[in-house]
Amino acid sequence: MKAIIIDGYVDEPACFGVPPYISPYIRYIAGALRENGFQEENIHYFTIDDLRKDLDYAPRLIRRADITIVLSGMTVPGKYLRSTPINLGEIQSIFSATNGIKVLGGPIRLGFSLEGGKAAQSNLTDSTDACICSKDIEAFVADITGKNTESPEDVEHRFRSVEEIRRWSNKGSFIIKKHPDYPNVMCEIETYRGCGRKHHCSFCTEPSYGESDYRPIMDVVSEVSELYKNGARFFRIGRQPDILSYQAKDKGGNTPEPDPEAILSLYRGIRNVAPELKVLHMDNANPGTIANYPELSREILKTIVKYHTPGDIAALGMESADPEVVRANGLKAFQDEIFEAISIINEIGRNRGANGMPELLPGINIVHGLMGESKKTFQLNYEFLKRVFDSDLLLRRINIRQVMAFPGTRIYGNDELVKKHKQLFLKYKEMIRRDIDMPMLKKIIPSGTILRDVMCELNSDKLCFGRQMGSYPLLIGIPANQKIGEYIDVTVTRHGHRSITGVPYPLKINTAPISLIQELPGIGKKQATKIYKKLPFENEEDFMNKTSKEELLKYIDLS
Repeated sequence: MKAIIIDGYVDEPACFGVPPYISPYIRYIAGALRENGFQEENIHYFTIDDLRKDLDYAPRLIRRADITIVLSGMTVPGKYLRSTPINLGEIQSIFSATNGIKVLGGPIRLGFSLEGGKAAQSNLTDSTDACICSKDIEAFVADITGKNTESPEDVEHRFRSVEEIRRWSNKGSFIIKKHPDYPNVMCEIETYRGCGRKHHCSFCTEPSYGESDYRPIMDVVSEVSELYKNGARFFRIGRQPDILSYQAKDKGGNTPEPDPEAILSLYRGIRNVAPELKVLHMDNANPGTIANYPELSREILKTIVKYHTPGDIAALGMESADPEVVRANGLKAFQDEIFEAISIINEIGRNRGANGMPELLPGINIVHGLMGESKKTFQLNYEFLKRVFDSDLLLRRINIRQVMAFPGTRIYGNDELVKKHKQLFLKYKEMIRRDIDMPMLKKIIPSGTILRDVMCELNSDKLCFGRQMGSYPLLIGIPANQKIGEYIDVTVTRHGHRSITGVPYPLKINTAPISLIQELPGIGKKQATKIYKKLPFENEEDFMNKTSKEELLKYIDLS
């Protein structure tokens, strides 16, 4: 029996699976197949980008496959450095090439769209003859490949259990070795899914998974252990709507009470089974949880900073600073509560870590097109961000998007403000990038900062784009091609709206192109030309005699 898993990528409010990330879904599917007798060598895995490049081997496997599984779904689509999510035409092409069982699932079950501001359509997948999973794809795959299944029509669509993913996550950990970025693959780890709030945000798809279904601590630790044995060194505890609410206690209100001991056991357990991990980051945090339980949240954040790796980000779902929008859409917190959450995270996490980035900073998600939005909303959002900046608080990431309305959410059919405010949205977004993002970046990583372990990912003309592995990593432009996949240290030299420019550290000055020399701190094109003409330099004394640029010695290598 041969199985093909095609990763069309997922991007949800509480789950990310675009390279170099691999989502939990892929590992659960592989584990379900293994449990039903498929051998590892007969479970083939391709990303959609792989498939676009491979016009021979992968299509031949698909034609012969007993089951072809496509995972897809972008409920909060973004822009990706070197990956493009699957489209409907590609899904149809893949399924038309196989005579075996065809399975399509993931967040695509909720609707399909590739762009924010456009409502997801639930009927776009009707033209395929594949089995479209209306609940969990991993449970469907487990049942359809089980011994007693007669046909796809006989399989019930259901949600998987916590016990099942305990087994499948361990059995499926081998699949990361088939990822094109392996071993540089970031494993998204699930602690729970489903939102613990009694009243949900109008646009959010997370409630479609039901009530919070916490995984036992040792199940998560065991999964990390298996992934680590298979070569994983990069982890993000990202598949949950609020890390602070993991194993939280329902006190009857709208925000569960955090359990600091559970987070301590989780992080300490992960560190024990993966002692030489390179990245341990988190994703989502509810600002309402921090504001309602500040001392418990402080305790949890201190635990995270103790056991994680630097450059971590707590993505806060602010959505809007406008109280009218907060009330109309059942959002998680008002602006003063969000400001308090930002302040507490800065208090605990803003110290600079070993990789050059602050230990832990907040990120902010802002959504436009929500019910109750007016022109005043844009002003209030801008003023809130300016308040944060003027208070010398740091925000590592400001994500601004227009709502994508999905069937089954309250915003669906009520998103007419997206079009009405489109031009205002674009102008306001550019203003934030200019007035807030760029000066904020200069505060977080001033010129001359050394960033460690930057992975070179993409060469374009005479420019290399690199990032540190992590949660929402900062994009770094290096003005000369580098060896792809290589890790280098970088000196920060210039700042853009949401990215920076840097040069390899230390810069081998005697062999460096002028494009890199002119990027050194305090050096422009004119000075770089003078330095370049005096190459090579024998030692520090020779360099000083020829250039008088003592301040550059800490950034260069004269060997």
